[in-house]
Amino acid sequence: HVNAPMLRDLVREVMPQRAVIEAVGARPGQGVTSMFSFGRGLGVVEGVLGAMLIPVDYLAPQTWRGRVKLRGDKAEARGLATRTWPSHAGSFSKVKDDGKAEAALIALAAVLQ
Repeated sequence: HVNAPMLRDLVREVMPQRAVIEAVGARPGQGVTSMFSFGRGLGVVEGVLGAMLIPVDYLAPQTWRGRVKLRGDKAEARGLATRTWPSHAGSFSKVKDDGKAEAALIALAAVLQ
């Protein structure tokens, strides 16, 4: 679940010029309930950003991965993020940090447009 007021407060703190969201779709075998939950969360994020007049760019996985030259899996994403930002290596050191690593790499891909 995405907490809309908390997200609004975080975004307000940073006031970005734009946001980037990974453009993903349903995957084979994913259940209806999980897809509904995912769509609902995405809608909250889009709604908060829209209400704050922050433009959103969407990057398909193959697009952002190509731009940052990521060829491997989530572990490779953590490795690439660590090599790209060595002073923040601790942020990507655990297996569960793969989402943070991918988010950072998506942001980098947006800058590399």
